[in-house]
Amino acid sequence: MNRGSTYFLRLTVFLFGIAVLLLCLFALPWIAKEVLENSEGLATLVYPVLIGMYLAAIPFFIALYQALRLLSLIDKHEAFSPRSVNALKVIKWCAVAISFVYIGVMPFFYLIGEKDDAPGVVLIGLVFIFASLVIAVFTAVLQKLVRSAIEIKSENDLTV
Repeated sequence: MNRGSTYFLRLTVFLFGIAVLLLCLFALPWIAKEVLENSEGLATLVYPVLIGMYLAAIPFFIALYQALRLLSLIDKHEAFSPRSVNALKVIKWCAVAISFVYIGVMPFFYLIGEKDDAPGVVLIGLVFIFASLVIAVFTAVLQKLVRSAIEIKSENDLTV
């Protein structure tokens, strides 16, 4: 793979990380403050959602770190190695963890939507769940492909 492509992907991963970090540091506390000031009935429902978002940020950052490790392995021409399979496995389980966090928070999304008469809030929670599930399935497929490529490579090395 071209080094320019991996640098672009690293920049993209870095920008995603910065965006989520800024969201966690500034946007989520601001949302909590606005809810507390404007609607008292939603305050008890918003806190579990915010806690869930902060909890989901932990596996998100772990997955970003693993993506950076995977890109460095690609640069070192070690894309088809057990270390890359492990990185994909960690990314897969981080995506599954994010899905489970948001599945646990979904009742609160629903209650906020009911109380505030905003059904789009539930849609936001569903987007997080399905996006992370798609990433989990995609990385599982990549993990199997890399594992089978490693097996084929080792069989070819043994026959020569």
